[in-house]
Amino acid sequence: MIQPTLVLIKPDGLKKSLTGNILTRLSETKLEIVAAKMAKVTKDLAVKHYEHLKGKPFFDELIRYLMGELHDRKKVLAMVYWGEDAIQKVRELAGATNPEEANPVSIRGQYGRITTKGVYENAIHASTNDIEAEREIKLWFEPDEIILDLYPSKKATITSVEKRVWA
Repeated sequence: MIQPTLVLIKPDGLKKSLTGNILTRLSETKLEIVAAKMAKVTKDLAVKHYEHLKGKPFFDELIRYLMGELHDRKKVLAMVYWGEDAIQKVRELAGATNPEEANPVSIRGQYGRITTKGVYENAIHASTNDIEAEREIKLWFEPDEIILDLYPSKKATITSVEKRVWA
């Protein structure tokens, strides 16, 4: 089945200069990158991304982690990979969420660690299933930032939107 999946190289992966290594490993999947950007992670975005973990004792620390507060890297590299069995291929390569349980040759097995507060610093995020992939991709990307029409979209006239522009 052809499908998209969201991949994030998290702040610890950026801090440790693992971007090239991770992208090289992801290239083994033979999937296509259909969207990519450096993204500043706001608290609102981090909370929405991890909403399924709200109420867990490590939630606040996890939000700080994704926002880059623990690594002085307030950004992530967000990408959408697309192709045959994309979710399974990326998750297999990423390894188990818990770096100690991850296959040692997986990305998380090689580069991850668990902090003393119990946060899994695992360098990479990979969507778990089709439903989560769609939810996450729509959180991180606008339709025009993706080179394929992955999901239905519509044209909308938006007024009174304040945004930064070049001076």
